[in-house]
Amino acid sequence: MKRNAMILVTLMLGLSVLAGCSGGKTEGNASGELKSTASGSTTGTSAPATEKKTFKALLDSNPTFPYSKDWPIWKWIEEKTGVTLDVQTPSGKLADSLNLVVASNNMPDLLYIPTRVTSNKFGQQGALVNILDYLNQMPNLSAWLKKYPEEGKATLSTDGKMYMFPNQGFGETNRMIWLYREDIFRKHGLTPPKNYDELYTVMKKLKELYPNSYPLSMRFGQIPDEMYANLTTNFNTGENVYYNFDKKDWGFGPTEDAYKAMLGAWNKFYKEGLIPPDFLTTQTKQWQDMISNSNSFITIDYISRIDFFNNAMRKDNPEYNMQFMAPPAGIAGGKQLNPYFHYLEGGLTVASTSKNVKDIMKYMDFFYSEEGKTLTSWGKEGETFTLENGQKKFKPEFTDVTEMRKKTGLQTSGGYTWIDFGAHLSLFSKDLRAAYQEVVKYDLPAMQPKPAFTEAENEGLAVTGQAVKKSRDENFAKFVTGSRSLSEWDKYVKEIEGLGVQKLVDTYKTANKRVESVELKSK
Repeated sequence: MKRNAMILVTLMLGLSVLAGCSGGKTEGNASGELKSTASGSTTGTSAPATEKKTFKALLDSNPTFPYSKDWPIWKWIEEKTGVTLDVQTPSGKLADSLNLVVASNNMPDLLYIPTRVTSNKFGQQGALVNILDYLNQMPNLSAWLKKYPEEGKATLSTDGKMYMFPNQGFGETNRMIWLYREDIFRKHGLTPPKNYDELYTVMKKLKELYPNSYPLSMRFGQIPDEMYANLTTNFNTGENVYYNFDKKDWGFGPTEDAYKAMLGAWNKFYKEGLIPPDFLTTQTKQWQDMISNSNSFITIDYISRIDFFNNAMRKDNPEYNMQFMAPPAGIAGGKQLNPYFHYLEGGLTVASTSKNVKDIMKYMDFFYSEEGKTLTSWGKEGETFTLENGQKKFKPEFTDVTEMRKKTGLQTSGGYTWIDFGAHLSLFSKDLRAAYQEVVKYDLPAMQPKPAFTEAENEGLAVTGQAVKKSRDENFAKFVTGSRSLSEWDKYVKEIEGLGVQKLVDTYKTANKRVESVELKSK
């Protein structure tokens, strides 16, 4: 997650060519369960290629586990597909490198592109291949799209074409959740709140017990869009234009009564000192210090923060226990739900100038088989994992996800499309595994539709959308801090609607209708 996989690598302009021993790619999905399927494909297994192939590829390189031509993942994929990748990585910003190679008309066969907006732009310019044109030659991907149509349609361009290979599984790392100090709650006989009324009550008690604390804090100033989404989801509304699954229609959250109720709750927290006075500008270091020094006990952040805090703090305080907290329902009759962030924006694309398009499609189809998912998630049986009672288990030398990726190349750029997130889970702590297994109970029914927009629509969204967002942000701050009274709610609604809210909603409706009309099958 949205974090991570959605961020461009910031380096210098240009390309430095690194030779890749062998090539492989995939991007993927995960059930979030520890139990994994055994090897063997239910959608068809691609036999090893009889003819060796080499494709040029522009891939990203993560600073935490920089690309290596010696990663065994390339050898394993070559054994299954016969394909070797001649890899280039950017010595500058990936976005600049992509612009450079596309403009040169001398593109590598495969390109990793970090956002779907970019791949759609290049695709419509004629630089990328429409994957749907080759589905009749890709039995695994065809079956996969029938199983995961939402993920498939999320990759579509405004022209109904698919320029990026869909992925699933790895986005699980992007989950953002509520967290709480279980040890503090247990010490004082407190129960995790199920709704905002209980949240207020328990925070008041914590404030009494720890007068100098702010019971709830988060790094709102660091990641505002995600925080808005968390708050509004608790109140069954949206932070912007959103699809209401109950009403089966599009709406605009910041003018809804539920949004007003959310503002009222946070205003109450602010007035009574239950959240920091500077919560709107709190950055990561400030927030980490508050949580680490027991000056705050409830927060919202990425799920991996469970291990982040527990591993560090238990060295001096063995009782320290940060755990997942079920999201509190914001309004009467509301549902306890978390926002849906577990998806990826980036993926692999195929250059229209490639002379190997058909062979590349055959190669990429392998990764949508169960065999391909196992290989790119767990590696090779006997070398990285073993089977015990039908269950996969990483070998003892692999105990940490980051180190595993650094040593093997598993689940790195160009090495996955569909993954079994159970592989990651198996290397997490007991606390983090338990959180993942629990958090799925509070998922929204589906991810928000992510329609692609035309150039004209994007221009409108850029102008009108930014004006609306600015008004939303300014008034959120005013209403919560009390510099504007909620008695002016109706006046605010008229103000923000006058900036073009309905135009935004209509744009989303039109774009989504366009996507929904596309059939995920070969053209």
